[in-house]
Amino acid sequence: MRLAAVIALAVLALPALARADTLLVGPAGRPLALADAVAQAKDGDVIDLLPGNYRAEGAVIAGKRLTLRGVGQRPVFIADGRLAEGRGIWVVRGGDVTVENVEFRGARGTDADGAGIRFDGGHLVVRRCVFADNDSGILTGNEPDAELDIDASIFAQAPRVVGGLHHLLYVGRIGKLSITGSRFQQGFEGHLIKSRARETHIAYNLIDDGPAGGASYEIDLPNGGLAWIIGNVIEQSAATQNPVVVAYGSEESRWPKNALYLAHNTLVNDAWLPAWFLRVWRDRLPDSTQVYAVNNLTIGWGLFNWGAAGEFDGNWRGLASMLVDPATLDFELRPGAWLRGRGVDPRSVGGQDLSPKAEFQMPVGTRKLPPLTRWTPGAFQR
Repeated sequence: MRLAAVIALAVLALPALARADTLLVGPAGRPLALADAVAQAKDGDVIDLLPGNYRAEGAVIAGKRLTLRGVGQRPVFIADGRLAEGRGIWVVRGGDVTVENVEFRGARGTDADGAGIRFDGGHLVVRRCVFADNDSGILTGNEPDAELDIDASIFAQAPRVVGGLHHLLYVGRIGKLSITGSRFQQGFEGHLIKSRARETHIAYNLIDDGPAGGASYEIDLPNGGLAWIIGNVIEQSAATQNPVVVAYGSEESRWPKNALYLAHNTLVNDAWLPAWFLRVWRDRLPDSTQVYAVNNLTIGWGLFNWGAAGEFDGNWRGLASMLVDPATLDFELRPGAWLRGRGVDPRSVGGQDLSPKAEFQMPVGTRKLPPLTRWTPGAFQR
Protein backbone atom coordinates (compact mmCIF):
# COMPACT_ATOMS: atom_id res chain seq x y z
CA MET A 1 0.00 0.00 0.00
CA ARG A 2 2.75 2.43 0.85
CA LEU A 3 4.64 1.73 -2.40
CA ALA A 4 1.45 2.18 -4.41
CA ALA A 5 0.77 5.52 -2.72
CA VAL A 6 4.28 6.76 -3.50
CA ILE A 7 3.93 5.74 -7.16
CA ALA A 8 0.55 7.44 -7.39
CA LEU A 9 1.96 10.69 -5.99
CA ALA A 10 4.89 10.56 -8.41
CA VAL A 11 2.54 10.09 -11.35
CA LEU A 12 0.44 13.04 -10.23
CA ALA A 13 3.59 15.19 -9.99
CA LEU A 14 4.76 14.39 -13.52
CA PRO A 15 2.53 16.93 -15.31
CA ALA A 16 3.83 19.71 -13.04
CA LEU A 17 7.43 18.70 -13.73
CA ALA A 18 6.77 18.50 -17.45
CA ARG A 19 5.59 22.08 -17.49
CA ALA A 20 9.07 23.34 -16.55
CA ASP A 21 10.91 24.46 -19.69
CA THR A 22 14.39 25.69 -20.53
CA LEU A 23 14.55 28.75 -22.76
CA LEU A 24 17.77 29.62 -24.61
CA VAL A 25 18.96 33.22 -24.89
CA GLY A 26 21.91 34.51 -26.92
CA PRO A 27 23.60 37.82 -27.81
CA ALA A 28 21.82 39.92 -30.43
CA GLY A 29 18.53 38.19 -29.61
CA ARG A 30 19.33 34.80 -31.12
CA PRO A 31 17.72 32.39 -30.52
CA LEU A 32 15.76 34.57 -28.07
CA ALA A 33 16.24 38.00 -26.54
CA LEU A 34 16.30 38.03 -22.77
CA ALA A 35 13.21 40.22 -22.44
CA ASP A 36 11.26 37.86 -24.70
CA ALA A 37 12.39 34.82 -22.73
CA VAL A 38 11.37 36.42 -19.44
CA ALA A 39 7.97 37.32 -20.89
CA GLN A 40 7.41 33.75 -22.13
CA ALA A 41 8.77 31.96 -19.04
CA LYS A 42 6.46 30.27 -16.55
CA ASP A 43 7.05 29.56 -12.88
CA GLY A 44 9.81 27.01 -12.49
CA ASP A 45 11.38 27.61 -15.90
CA VAL A 46 15.10 27.98 -16.53
CA ILE A 47 16.59 30.60 -18.84
CA ASP A 48 20.01 29.59 -20.16
CA LEU A 49 22.25 32.44 -21.32
CA LEU A 50 24.83 31.66 -24.00
CA PRO A 51 28.36 33.14 -23.71
CA GLY A 52 29.07 36.56 -25.20
CA ASN A 53 28.53 40.27 -24.63
CA TYR A 54 24.95 41.47 -24.22
CA ARG A 55 24.85 45.22 -24.81
CA ALA A 56 21.93 47.42 -23.72
CA GLU A 57 19.83 44.31 -23.13
CA GLY A 58 17.99 44.71 -19.87
CA ALA A 59 15.07 42.88 -18.34
CA VAL A 60 12.35 43.27 -15.71
CA ILE A 61 11.59 40.05 -13.84
CA ALA A 62 8.38 40.41 -11.87
CA GLY A 63 6.56 37.92 -9.68
CA LYS A 64 7.95 34.69 -11.13
CA ARG A 65 9.94 31.72 -9.88
CA LEU A 66 12.81 31.52 -12.36
CA THR A 67 16.45 30.51 -12.69
CA LEU A 68 18.64 32.54 -15.07
CA ARG A 69 22.07 31.01 -15.58
CA GLY A 70 25.09 31.54 -17.76
CA VAL A 71 26.12 28.47 -19.72
CA GLY A 72 29.84 27.83 -20.09
CA GLN A 73 31.97 30.98 -20.19
CA ARG A 74 30.24 33.67 -18.16
CA PRO A 75 27.99 35.93 -20.31
CA VAL A 76 28.54 39.67 -19.78
CA PHE A 77 25.67 42.16 -19.64
CA ILE A 78 26.98 45.65 -20.42
CA ALA A 79 24.65 48.56 -19.74
CA ASP A 80 25.88 50.66 -22.67
CA GLY A 81 23.88 53.66 -21.44
CA ARG A 82 20.60 51.78 -21.13
CA LEU A 83 18.95 50.43 -17.97
CA ALA A 84 15.65 48.63 -17.47
CA GLU A 85 13.20 51.22 -16.10
CA GLY A 86 16.21 53.54 -15.93
CA ARG A 87 17.32 51.72 -12.75
CA GLY A 88 19.21 48.50 -13.38
CA ILE A 89 20.58 46.23 -16.08
CA TRP A 90 18.13 43.76 -14.59
CA VAL A 91 15.24 44.65 -12.28
CA VAL A 92 13.87 41.90 -10.01
CA ARG A 93 10.50 42.72 -8.53
CA GLY A 94 8.92 39.99 -6.43
CA GLY A 95 8.94 36.27 -7.02
CA ASP A 96 11.74 33.81 -6.32
CA VAL A 97 14.67 34.35 -8.67
CA THR A 98 18.06 32.65 -8.88
CA VAL A 99 20.87 34.17 -10.98
CA GLU A 100 23.99 32.11 -11.67
CA ASN A 101 27.23 32.73 -13.57
CA VAL A 102 26.41 36.15 -15.06
CA GLU A 103 28.49 39.35 -15.19
CA PHE A 104 27.03 42.87 -14.97
CA ARG A 105 29.01 45.94 -16.05
CA GLY A 106 28.74 49.67 -16.55
CA ALA A 107 25.38 50.53 -14.95
CA ARG A 108 24.99 54.31 -14.64
CA GLY A 109 21.80 56.02 -13.44
CA THR A 110 20.77 59.63 -13.82
CA ASP A 111 21.19 60.11 -10.04
CA ALA A 112 24.21 57.82 -9.78
CA ASP A 113 21.87 55.02 -8.66
CA GLY A 114 22.17 52.59 -11.55
CA ALA A 115 22.68 48.98 -10.55
CA GLY A 116 23.77 45.73 -12.07
CA ILE A 117 20.65 44.28 -10.45
CA ARG A 118 17.94 46.39 -8.84
CA PHE A 119 16.12 44.20 -6.32
CA ASP A 120 12.69 45.47 -5.23
CA GLY A 121 11.20 42.50 -3.40
CA GLY A 122 10.74 38.75 -3.12
CA HIS A 123 13.66 36.36 -2.79
CA LEU A 124 16.81 36.74 -4.88
CA VAL A 125 19.72 34.29 -4.93
CA VAL A 126 22.93 35.41 -6.67
CA ARG A 127 25.56 32.75 -7.19
CA ARG A 128 28.96 32.86 -8.99
CA CYS A 129 28.24 36.29 -10.50
CA VAL A 130 30.42 39.35 -11.11
CA PHE A 131 29.43 43.00 -10.64
CA ALA A 132 32.02 45.51 -11.85
CA ASP A 133 32.09 49.23 -12.66
CA ASN A 134 28.46 49.92 -11.64
CA ASP A 135 26.99 52.76 -9.59
CA SER A 136 26.04 49.88 -7.28
CA GLY A 137 26.54 46.21 -7.96
CA ILE A 138 23.20 45.35 -6.38
CA LEU A 139 20.84 47.99 -5.04
CA THR A 140 17.72 46.98 -3.11
CA GLY A 141 14.51 48.69 -2.09
CA ASN A 142 13.06 48.70 1.43
CA GLU A 143 10.59 45.80 1.28
CA PRO A 144 10.71 44.35 4.83
CA ASP A 145 9.94 40.79 3.72
CA ALA A 146 12.55 40.67 0.94
CA GLU A 147 15.55 38.35 1.22
CA LEU A 148 18.85 38.51 -0.68
CA ASP A 149 21.38 35.65 -0.70
CA ILE A 150 24.81 36.16 -2.31
CA ASP A 151 27.27 33.30 -2.72
CA ALA A 152 30.69 32.96 -4.39
CA SER A 153 30.37 36.28 -6.25
CA ILE A 154 32.64 39.26 -6.95
CA PHE A 155 31.85 42.96 -6.46
CA ALA A 156 34.53 45.31 -7.78
CA GLN A 157 35.64 48.57 -9.40
CA ALA A 158 33.41 51.31 -8.05
CA PRO A 159 33.35 54.30 -10.43
CA ARG A 160 36.09 56.74 -9.49
CA VAL A 161 33.81 59.75 -9.22
CA VAL A 162 34.76 62.28 -6.55
CA GLY A 163 31.71 62.82 -4.35
CA GLY A 164 29.85 59.95 -6.01
CA LEU A 165 29.66 57.69 -2.91
CA HIS A 166 29.14 54.55 -4.95
CA HIS A 167 28.74 51.39 -2.84
CA LEU A 168 29.67 48.00 -4.25
CA LEU A 169 26.60 46.56 -2.50
CA TYR A 170 23.79 48.71 -1.09
CA VAL A 171 21.01 46.90 0.76
CA GLY A 172 18.01 48.80 2.05
CA ARG A 173 15.61 47.94 4.87
CA ILE A 174 14.85 44.40 3.72
CA GLY A 175 14.27 41.39 5.94
CA LYS A 176 17.51 39.49 5.47
CA LEU A 177 20.86 39.70 3.70
CA SER A 178 23.28 36.77 3.55
CA ILE A 179 26.75 36.89 1.94
CA THR A 180 29.11 33.90 1.83
CA GLY A 181 32.30 33.01 -0.04
CA SER A 182 32.41 36.29 -1.97
CA ARG A 183 34.95 39.02 -2.74
CA PHE A 184 34.64 42.81 -2.49
CA GLN A 185 37.44 45.00 -3.83
CA GLN A 186 38.36 48.37 -5.33
CA GLY A 187 35.80 50.69 -3.81
CA PHE A 188 36.00 54.46 -4.07
CA GLU A 189 34.65 56.89 -1.44
CA GLY A 190 31.53 54.76 -0.87
CA HIS A 191 31.44 51.58 1.20
CA LEU A 192 32.21 48.05 0.09
CA ILE A 193 29.11 46.66 1.83
CA LYS A 194 26.24 48.79 3.16
CA SER A 195 23.28 47.02 4.72
CA ARG A 196 20.20 48.40 6.47
CA ALA A 197 18.60 44.94 6.67
CA ARG A 198 16.79 43.63 9.73
CA GLU A 199 19.23 40.69 9.69
CA THR A 200 22.67 40.76 8.10
CA HIS A 201 24.78 37.61 7.82
CA ILE A 202 28.31 38.11 6.43
CA ALA A 203 30.42 34.96 6.66
CA TYR A 204 33.64 33.60 5.11
CA ASN A 205 34.28 36.40 2.60
CA LEU A 206 37.34 38.28 1.36
CA ILE A 207 36.42 41.95 1.81
CA ASP A 208 39.70 43.39 0.62
CA ASP A 209 39.74 46.90 -0.86
CA GLY A 210 43.26 46.30 -2.20
CA PRO A 211 46.02 48.62 -3.43
CA ALA A 212 43.72 50.10 -6.11
CA GLY A 213 40.87 50.75 -3.65
CA GLY A 214 39.84 53.91 -1.86
CA ALA A 215 36.62 53.01 -0.05
CA SER A 216 35.29 54.50 3.16
CA TYR A 217 33.86 51.82 5.47
CA GLU A 218 34.43 48.22 4.51
CA ILE A 219 31.17 47.19 6.22
CA ASP A 220 28.49 49.73 7.16
CA LEU A 221 25.38 48.74 9.14
CA PRO A 222 23.91 52.20 9.77
CA ASN A 223 20.53 51.08 11.16
CA GLY A 224 21.79 48.38 13.50
CA GLY A 225 19.58 45.30 13.44
CA LEU A 226 20.82 41.78 14.08
CA ALA A 227 24.22 41.23 12.48
CA TRP A 228 26.54 38.22 12.34
CA ILE A 229 30.01 38.92 10.88
CA ILE A 230 31.97 35.68 11.12
CA GLY A 231 35.13 34.33 9.51
CA ASN A 232 35.91 37.18 7.10
CA VAL A 233 39.09 38.88 5.99
CA ILE A 234 38.30 42.61 6.10
CA GLU A 235 41.11 44.80 4.76
CA GLN A 236 41.26 48.59 4.64
CA SER A 237 43.42 50.03 1.87
CA ALA A 238 46.19 52.56 2.30
CA ALA A 239 44.05 55.08 0.37
CA THR A 240 40.95 54.69 2.55
CA GLN A 241 38.61 57.67 2.82
CA ASN A 242 37.68 56.88 6.44
CA PRO A 243 39.54 55.05 9.23
CA VAL A 244 36.46 53.01 10.30
CA VAL A 245 36.51 49.40 9.06
CA VAL A 246 33.25 48.00 10.51
CA ALA A 247 30.56 50.56 11.39
CA TYR A 248 27.40 49.77 13.36
CA GLY A 249 24.51 52.10 14.20
CA SER A 250 25.74 55.39 12.71
CA GLU A 251 22.20 56.51 11.77
CA GLU A 252 20.23 54.99 14.70
CA SER A 253 18.26 51.78 14.74
CA ARG A 254 15.16 51.12 12.64
CA TRP A 255 14.60 47.62 14.06
CA PRO A 256 13.15 46.24 17.32
CA LYS A 257 16.08 43.85 17.91
CA ASN A 258 19.70 44.94 17.72
CA ALA A 259 22.87 42.95 18.37
CA LEU A 260 26.25 42.64 16.70
CA TYR A 261 28.15 39.33 16.72
CA LEU A 262 31.70 39.74 15.44
CA ALA A 263 33.76 36.55 15.54
CA HIS A 264 36.88 35.07 13.94
CA ASN A 265 37.55 37.91 11.53
CA THR A 266 40.98 39.04 10.36
CA LEU A 267 40.85 42.85 10.19
CA VAL A 268 43.75 44.48 8.37
CA ASN A 269 44.79 48.13 8.15
CA ASP A 270 47.19 48.90 5.29
CA ALA A 271 47.22 52.65 5.97
CA TRP A 272 49.94 54.33 7.98
CA LEU A 273 47.33 56.19 10.04
CA PRO A 274 45.53 54.21 12.77
CA ALA A 275 42.32 52.43 11.83
CA TRP A 276 39.14 52.28 13.89
CA PHE A 277 38.52 48.57 13.35
CA LEU A 278 35.08 48.56 15.02
CA ARG A 279 32.99 51.62 15.70
CA VAL A 280 29.61 51.39 17.43
CA TRP A 281 27.42 54.48 17.86
CA ARG A 282 26.04 53.61 21.31
CA ASP A 283 24.25 56.95 21.68
CA ARG A 284 22.15 56.22 18.58
CA LEU A 285 21.15 52.67 19.51
CA PRO A 286 18.70 51.31 22.11
CA ASP A 287 20.15 50.63 25.55
CA SER A 288 19.37 46.94 25.06
CA THR A 289 21.78 46.66 22.11
CA GLN A 290 24.46 44.03 22.69
CA VAL A 291 27.90 43.74 21.09
CA TYR A 292 29.84 40.48 21.21
CA ALA A 293 33.34 40.25 19.74
CA VAL A 294 35.35 37.05 20.08
CA ASN A 295 38.56 35.66 18.54
CA ASN A 296 39.13 38.50 16.09
CA LEU A 297 42.63 39.30 14.84
CA THR A 298 43.66 42.86 13.99
CA ILE A 299 46.71 43.57 11.84
CA GLY A 300 48.24 47.03 11.64
CA TRP A 301 47.79 50.19 13.66
CA GLY A 302 44.40 50.90 15.12
CA LEU A 303 41.75 50.75 17.83
CA PHE A 304 39.38 47.82 18.21
CA ASN A 305 37.00 48.01 21.15
CA TRP A 306 37.36 51.68 22.09
CA GLY A 307 33.86 53.10 22.56
CA ALA A 308 32.21 49.76 21.67
CA ALA A 309 31.23 48.50 25.11
CA GLY A 310 30.17 44.87 25.14
CA GLU A 311 31.53 41.37 25.60
CA PHE A 312 35.06 41.11 24.17
CA ASP A 313 37.19 38.01 24.55
CA GLY A 314 39.97 36.21 22.70
CA ASN A 315 40.74 39.18 20.43
CA TRP A 316 44.41 39.74 19.55
CA ARG A 317 46.61 42.22 17.77
CA GLY A 318 49.19 40.94 15.33
CA LEU A 319 51.74 42.04 12.74
CA ALA A 320 51.59 41.61 8.98
CA SER A 321 54.78 39.55 9.25
CA MET A 322 52.75 36.90 11.10
CA LEU A 323 50.66 36.26 7.98
CA VAL A 324 51.73 33.98 5.15
CA ASP A 325 51.64 36.55 2.32
CA PRO A 326 49.06 39.38 2.37
CA ALA A 327 50.42 40.67 -0.97
CA THR A 328 49.03 37.55 -2.64
CA LEU A 329 45.86 37.60 -0.51
CA ASP A 330 47.03 34.82 1.80
CA PHE A 331 45.96 36.11 5.21
CA GLU A 332 46.48 32.89 7.17
CA LEU A 333 48.74 32.93 10.19
CA ARG A 334 52.08 31.31 9.44
CA PRO A 335 52.53 27.73 10.62
CA GLY A 336 53.93 27.85 14.12
CA ALA A 337 52.81 31.46 14.76
CA TRP A 338 52.52 31.96 18.51
CA LEU A 339 48.91 33.20 18.17
CA ARG A 340 47.72 29.85 16.88
CA GLY A 341 45.45 28.19 19.43
CA ARG A 342 45.14 31.30 21.60
CA GLY A 343 41.45 31.91 20.97
CA VAL A 344 38.66 31.16 23.44
CA ASP A 345 35.75 28.77 22.94
CA PRO A 346 33.27 30.70 20.76
CA ARG A 347 30.44 28.16 20.89
CA SER A 348 28.40 29.91 23.57
CA VAL A 349 28.75 33.68 23.34
CA GLY A 350 25.67 35.76 24.04
CA GLY A 351 23.57 32.63 23.63
CA GLN A 352 24.98 32.08 20.12
CA ASP A 353 27.33 29.57 18.58
CA LEU A 354 29.88 31.87 16.94
CA SER A 355 32.34 29.16 15.95
CA PRO A 356 33.40 29.20 12.27
CA LYS A 357 32.05 26.32 10.19
CA ALA A 358 34.02 27.16 7.02
CA GLU A 359 36.74 29.42 5.59
CA PHE A 360 36.99 31.56 2.50
CA GLN A 361 38.72 29.78 -0.39
CA MET A 362 40.31 31.54 -3.35
CA PRO A 363 39.25 32.68 -5.87
CA VAL A 364 35.68 32.54 -4.51
CA GLY A 365 33.75 30.10 -2.37
CA THR A 366 34.31 28.35 0.94
CA ARG A 367 35.85 25.18 2.30
CA LYS A 368 34.21 23.36 5.17
CA LEU A 369 36.02 23.06 8.48
CA PRO A 370 36.07 19.85 10.51
CA PRO A 371 34.83 20.01 14.11
CA LEU A 372 37.34 22.00 16.16
CA THR A 373 38.42 21.91 19.80
CA ARG A 374 41.27 24.42 19.47
CA TRP A 375 40.57 27.97 18.39
CA THR A 376 42.83 30.44 16.62
CA PRO A 377 41.97 34.14 16.38
CA GLY A 378 41.21 35.33 12.86
CA ALA A 379 39.46 33.97 9.79
CA PHE A 380 41.56 30.81 9.28
CA GLN A 381 41.82 27.77 11.51
CA ARG A 382 43.78 25.23 9.42
